Amino acid sequence: MSDDLIIGKKRFRSKFILGSGKFSLDMTRKVIESGGVEIATLAVRRVNPDGRENVLDYMPESVTLLPNTSGARTAEEALTIARLARELGCGDMIKIEIIRDTRYLLPDNAETVRAVRLLAEDGFTAMPYMMPDLTAARDMAAAGAAAVMPLAAPIGSNRGLLTGDFIKMMVEEIDLPIIVDAGIGRPSQACEAMEMGCAAVMANTAVATASDVPAMAAAFRMAIEAGRKAYLAGPGRVLKDRGEASSPLTGFLGE
Repeated sequence: MSDDLIIGKKRFRSKFILGSGKFSLDMTRKVIESGGVEIATLAVRRVNPDGRENVLDYMPESVTLLPNTSGARTAEEALTIARLARELGCGDMIKIEIIRDTRYLLPDNAETVRAVRLLAEDGFTAMPYMMPDLTAARDMAAAGAAAVMPLAAPIGSNRGLLTGDFIKMMVEEIDLPIIVDAGIGRPSQACEAMEMGCAAVMANTAVATASDVPAMAAAFRMAIEAGRKAYLAGPGRVLKDRGEASSPLTGFLGE
């Protein structure tokens, strides 16, 4: 059976989404290739069509672009940025980021629901970045989201799955790909997210701040693959009140 990641009308084999905002442009291609990445985000402000250094020139042709609406504070601003990205040749997939909180950089779920509706009506494959809240996720699904992208921890913090219990609720209740976005700091944490049943993991800071950036991208790829295989295999039971021998302790003694 196919285990593709399906977002809107597109299928992907890789479940590792790379945020490209913290990489130097000449490092971008190598990291994408090392991570086996098929979807890479980009900020629209890094697309320079006037002949200056352009992030699009460093993206492999095989990669699907996922522009984000970074800088938007309202649904209308997000729509404007998304339309600009489409005009610049970045396609119809869009990561909605609406952030008004300047200290913790937490997304505004209520305004994001409005943005999902506006963008979906305009033909975009809308992928909202959100606080992991089941009610908000349901509202985003009803508004036309193609996937939801809850944060694991504050963006750029590398603190791991602080919101794991809430993300697990979304995995169990929302019939859309749940893509963990922001806060993942280690490949082991990405693996854990996939073992929970998440559809994909997005990372940026954890890779960009590593001593060996391409090697860390490869490590994330392998961890995400391992976590997905473990989820599909079905994790073994957990015994909380006793132990259980893995081999018989009696039987052969009487022979």
